Amino acid sequence: MKKVLHHISMVALCAALTLSCKKSVDLNPTHTVNGDEFFTKADDFDLALTAAYQRLKANGLYSGVNGGSIFLSGVDIASDNLSDGSSNLGNLNAMNRWNYTADNPAVKGGWDDAYRVIQQTNLALRGIDRFRAAEPGKVNRIEGQARALRAFMHFEIFRWWAPNYDPAAATPGIAYVDKFDVEQKPSRLSVQESYNKIEQDLKLAKTMLSNTDKAIQSVTGVTGTSRPYIDSLVVNAVLARVYLYAKKWDSAAKYATYVINARRLATAAEFPAIWQDASTREVLWSIDYQAGNPALIREIYRPVGNTASRDEFSWLPVPALINLYEATDVRKSVYLTTRAGNVVPNKYFAKSTAVGNPDGVVNFKVFRTAEMYLIRAEALAMLSQPSALTDLNALRTARGATTGSETGAALLTAIQTERRKELFIEGHRFFDLKRTTRVVNRGPGCTNFCTLASASRGWALPVPQTEIIANPNMQQNPGY
Repeated sequence: MKKVLHHISMVALCAALTLSCKKSVDLNPTHTVNGDEFFTKADDFDLALTAAYQRLKANGLYSGVNGGSIFLSGVDIASDNLSDGSSNLGNLNAMNRWNYTADNPAVKGGWDDAYRVIQQTNLALRGIDRFRAAEPGKVNRIEGQARALRAFMHFEIFRWWAPNYDPAAATPGIAYVDKFDVEQKPSRLSVQESYNKIEQDLKLAKTMLSNTDKAIQSVTGVTGTSRPYIDSLVVNAVLARVYLYAKKWDSAAKYATYVINARRLATAAEFPAIWQDASTREVLWSIDYQAGNPALIREIYRPVGNTASRDEFSWLPVPALINLYEATDVRKSVYLTTRAGNVVPNKYFAKSTAVGNPDGVVNFKVFRTAEMYLIRAEALAMLSQPSALTDLNALRTARGATTGSETGAALLTAIQTERRKELFIEGHRFFDLKRTTRVVNRGPGCTNFCTLASASRGWALPVPQTEIIANPNMQQNPGY
């Protein structure tokens, strides 16, 4: 991490404030510059926050280039949802085989890029409090978003690098970086301490975002193309997800309810427009991609022109997943399509510049109302509340799927099945198996790397070797 921090210290101020570095002769010839010399008004912190959002589109996070994203496509590749296709060039094979190493480029890229986002949020927070008395609403808006984004990114790291999610565990969680300091060498908190730090940031962010100088989202309705920022509704969604992992069922249901009451599910007729960025009906927060940005998850499937025979089929959805979608289920046609005889993911290639030539420049939906229904259903089922089935059937109905009457263990299984169907390639399946201490079982037709046992080291990624070398306080995960 020290290497990452030094890199950020050299470029972050210019990136955040969109300054030109051409007139270097005019700058103080020092190796370090006091941030106060650049951040002279609250608006400067706003620009630093914008840079943090932009960093989410880095190669190792939610993009699809240069080896692929362990946070997006890598989560499904490591699970039982995808198998390698005819054009697989090796991208993310280590994720599929669970033989990741501490010098794996995708692992290192994900770690580095995630902590770069965190350091950028810390840059947006450093010294901002001195402007609170004069502009409290503006400071709340900036600081609330920065804290929430910092907490979210730490939780993303936690999902991959924490060997387990037990909230009472004293085992290693993550290094929580909450200040901008290029010389720091943080150690890992326990799992319990990691949850506490994430929760503290989110709760404070929620308080701040309830009292801001103006609306945060540039699009407040449902006809726009994105909801690119974190507002208090998004914080509720993050908290619901965190509490689900921590098995705090009452809190998970509570915060999911806040979201459900504020933003309803899309109907079956409305659902396709979400994936064409023509509607934000149930979208809570999306990472905004523009023309010219790399296509999402191109290492799974990349269409080439209008000729299906030239398409690159790196990873294909397995029959067991495909067969879960009923003919009447709107997700079947929105999420999947057929090219050259292969069923391929269509979820992030819905926009087209010409017929049959999708550009793939689609926003990544980080949180949707559908996930909140599934979180609340699972939490209520764990609490033996009959309304859990009501939530599950509400989502099934909205998607055109058959409702059910499950109870007990069968209901919990049905909820996990619905999560698999609804959240396909949105970065959940592997973690859902991990948090429920199940195994990865790729079933019939699998010949190699078919099963990941619940006790395997492969459920957690290794800390990159560069981090271990640079930071003597950093602890490696067991087995690496």
